Amino acid sequence: MPDTHRTSRSQRDGVREVEQHQPFDPFTRRALIAVAIGLAALALVAFVWYTSHMLLLAFGGILLAVFLRTLSDWLSAKTTLSEGWSLAVVGVALLLLLGLGGRLIAPRIGEQFTQLTQQLPQAWQQFRETIEQYSWGRQLLEQAQQPDQVASGTSGIFAQVGRVFSGTFDTIANIVIILFIGVYLAANPQLYTRGIIRLVPQHKRPRAREVLHVMGYTLRWWLLGRAIAMVAIGMMVTIGLSLLGIPLALPLGIIAALLDFVPNIGPIIAALPAVLLGLTQAPIQALYVVLLYLAIQMVEGYLLTPLVEQETVELPPALTIGAQVLLSVLLGPLGLVFATPLAAMALVLVKMLYIEDTLGDTIDVRGEQEAHEQEQAMAESA
Repeated sequence: MPDTHRTSRSQRDGVREVEQHQPFDPFTRRALIAVAIGLAALALVAFVWYTSHMLLLAFGGILLAVFLRTLSDWLSAKTTLSEGWSLAVVGVALLLLLGLGGRLIAPRIGEQFTQLTQQLPQAWQQFRETIEQYSWGRQLLEQAQQPDQVASGTSGIFAQVGRVFSGTFDTIANIVIILFIGVYLAANPQLYTRGIIRLVPQHKRPRAREVLHVMGYTLRWWLLGRAIAMVAIGMMVTIGLSLLGIPLALPLGIIAALLDFVPNIGPIIAALPAVLLGLTQAPIQALYVVLLYLAIQMVEGYLLTPLVEQETVELPPALTIGAQVLLSVLLGPLGLVFATPLAAMALVLVKMLYIEDTLGDTIDVRGEQEAHEQEQAMAESA
């Protein structure tokens, strides 16, 4: 018994000694840990905020790399060329296509774009004079904030999107940065993938590889869908406006194709100059233009988009528009341009890391089964 008392007394003395050497009580320690986590989160948010422009350019490079690798992987699968030679052939072919296309149609397109920039202000002025004949039109113009600046493309979201595609120095610099990042990523994607995987704990790395595979799968199919839609929209707009007798149908079709990269909002912006030019001829022509664009968007919405979403993540329209508005306000024109693919990536992460891993629910994520099979094959070969 005395030995037992001495043992328990020594244990209590040891506990008191440990408590004396701890500068904070448990509640204070938990509070300090919570504060440290909060400060780290704020620091991360501040870092993302101040580097958002470069992060968006890097994401643009990732999109370009996925596009190049999709073409090169297809060529490598259809031929005996290695991945490196396939990528080189794809790069040379794209450069030749752009060079020949520019040489053949650039003068004509440049001349028509010059005419378009000259006619749009006249069309806007004619539109103002027309609606000023009505009381509701005069009230609308009085309540509008700086309509001339909106029409000439110097303010608002419409102007921001226009500046993205303008020939300014900043835009050229952004394109060059995206090209360099995209080419380097496409040349050796495994190097960067392994670097990202090493940031994850070892027991989580197989799942991290699956998530990265599904994200690449989603971006690949999203880009393929956008490319098909852009080409189809550009051709339909050009042909439709030509049949309606609207001048400068080719540059308007190119504008529609480029802005279709931004779903929902882009087509609305692309329709504005065509409607204005239709108004210069007759109000009924403007109505025909509106009906044409609506019909084309119905073809895209009910035919092209569902075909693509059979292979990739399905984005709810409300989520897409919300992401576009939020990122355009927070990050400017680049945020608007890349809002949809970023929303697709975020949806993949939510499905795989939160719904499946955290909540334990089963959900269909396209591309996940293929990623899981690849991970099992790697484990068996190791």
